[in-house]
Amino acid sequence: MSLMDAARTVRDNAYAPYSNFKVGAALRTDTGTVYAGCNVENAAYPEGTCAEAGAIAAMCAAGERTVAEVAVIADCPVPVPPCGGCRQKIAEFAAPDVVVTLGTTDGATLRMTVAELLPGAFTPAHMADG
Repeated sequence: MSLMDAARTVRDNAYAPYSNFKVGAALRTDTGTVYAGCNVENAAYPEGTCAEAGAIAAMCAAGERTVAEVAVIADCPVPVPPCGGCRQKIAEFAAPDVVVTLGTTDGATLRMTVAELLPGAFTPAHMADG
């Protein structure tokens, strides 16, 4: 199964009763393991949690820390990028040259690197005591 297929499959499990905007994400780690996540909304926090954050949480829960590739899919006219918070989360675990494939349920895709998604990402180097 491709990474985009894994994202497409988990997207079906999204819980989006407020926005009706289901998003699926899958990532592959440097060990080759695939983790997937979908967005989850609730009444108190209708914007909910993001699919990418779910996949990263699953990866961390399994004890892994290095993202090698990411795929995100939603039912929209053009490939949708991760939100700002998820871009930062991805940048925490992926090198700037890691490829992020954005897709639509109709099959359109756009490939970008983490650096293209989040130029000027905040990193631990910004906290270095100089």
